[in-house]
Amino acid sequence: MIKVLIVEDDPMVIKFNKYYLEQIEGFKLNGIARSANEAFEILKKEEIDLILLDVFMPVTSGLELLAEIRKMNENIDVIMVSAARDSASVKKALHYGAVDYLIKPFEFERFSSALNNYRNRGKLVNDKDDLSQEELDKHILYKKQNSDLIEFPKGLDKNTLKLSWERIIENKDKVFSTEELAKLVGVSRVSMRKYVSFLEEEGALKKKVVYGSIGRPIYKYKCIKIDKNLINVIIKR
Repeated sequence: MIKVLIVEDDPMVIKFNKYYLEQIEGFKLNGIARSANEAFEILKKEEIDLILLDVFMPVTSGLELLAEIRKMNENIDVIMVSAARDSASVKKALHYGAVDYLIKPFEFERFSSALNNYRNRGKLVNDKDDLSQEELDKHILYKKQNSDLIEFPKGLDKNTLKLSWERIIENKDKVFSTEELAKLVGVSRVSMRKYVSFLEEEGALKKKVVYGSIGRPIYKYKCIKIDKNLINVIIKR
């Protein structure tokens, strides 16, 4: 398991990051720090592989914390998770070896992509003594060309699709709206529409129109293909 430390002072962001992290296989939350000092205390006691780090922190910024970690020569990877989008902050984060940079607010798809890419890169370099140029290009150097979000199908993320299907199966006897499913998965209603439409096209969901009290139609969906492995089958096609 990849041991993760969240360094963030916003309680709501902590809540979402923790929830998102729990949805992705291979990661374990080993600590939460609300300041750089708290982070250092945790790092002294806990073995941490990856830090989800905000830039804007009280007293000592996330970038200053990252610089100190590099001075300590700690073998810890960092993904920046911040509202800071100025080029100076991004440049400094990359200079100190941040492996990814997520700009708040972001959705689960982008978070999932960052974590899964990180896990897959780590597995590749840890499992093999020698790497070919093709492997480096595919998984590390030119990973954007091989992004799941582009290849399956455009605009969809495999892990979000899997999570959506898991939530649907858990509530297989209930009808649901796009908005209701979006809340269960942790993405926006607009984003969830794409996944629901895809599953409907695959014959997994049936849509019906329900009219509200003022006559406004609401689209509801029901699962008609109860198969836990459906998404794995679709992905392997």
